[in-house]
Amino acid sequence: MFKGSLVALITPMTRDGAVDEKAFQGFVDWQVREGTQGLIPVGTTGESPTLSHTEHERVVEMCVEAAGGRVPVIAGAGSNSTAEAIRLAKHAKAAGADATLVVTPYYNKPTQEGLFLHFTAIADAVDLPLIIYNIPPRSVVDMSVDTMARLARHPNIVGVKDATANLTRPLHTRLACGPEFCQLSGEDHTAVSFLAAGGHGCISVTGNIAPRLCREMHDAWAEGRAADAIAIQDRLVPVHDAMFCETSPGPVKFAASLLGHGSEHCRLPLAPIAQNSRDRVRAALTGAGLLN
Repeated sequence: MFKGSLVALITPMTRDGAVDEKAFQGFVDWQVREGTQGLIPVGTTGESPTLSHTEHERVVEMCVEAAGGRVPVIAGAGSNSTAEAIRLAKHAKAAGADATLVVTPYYNKPTQEGLFLHFTAIADAVDLPLIIYNIPPRSVVDMSVDTMARLARHPNIVGVKDATANLTRPLHTRLACGPEFCQLSGEDHTAVSFLAAGGHGCISVTGNIAPRLCREMHDAWAEGRAADAIAIQDRLVPVHDAMFCETSPGPVKFAASLLGHGSEHCRLPLAPIAQNSRDRVRAALTGAGLLN
């Protein structure tokens, strides 16, 4: 259903911290023209924790509008409150999104049964494809393969964004959930390895600033040109490293600002990145041929 190079979009902001609607819609259009195959607004990279509900909904609406049906929009709709996640998913459907991305509930640490009931409740309430977002480093809980296999039986639960960086996980998930269950890496460094393990694509942070290269890497793999895909991967590894030299999305928003896509502003509690991090980001972009 979803495959290839997908991007966890930043949310450009003005220097006073407001959502920059013009910059965001221009950025979405640029992503599509550069070859991005799927757009994910209001995820963690889009600073969803500090957007108001009104802003969250507006960003989804703007993304759908700017994409214009050219590529799928997978709207972030996660929460550690099941009722709130259902409300966000209902809005995503009303706004015209093609699917939702729902993170495992953070902070309240549900059991595996709690995870099963949470995702089932959302999938029952909203008739829209749902992708589970499993990211233990941020949410503390890790959905087991067995729980995911139970959820995969639901007709609305179609895949996973796997940010575990555990490359045995897609092998077991494929066996447990079937080859049609959409597996997307949530870790840029593992994109090619994840594809080799049976994955279908990657929801990328680096794709914000290197959309064409990311698309070319996925195309090369899909066409059986493994050496070409690995060569592009090698070119992008220093960029991946730089994008996570501090808490994301600080480095990627600074990188995007260097390329003319909005300001580097992130809302507190994310601080402006340090000078040595700025130097590292600039050097990585220059080394990869993304910045003159």
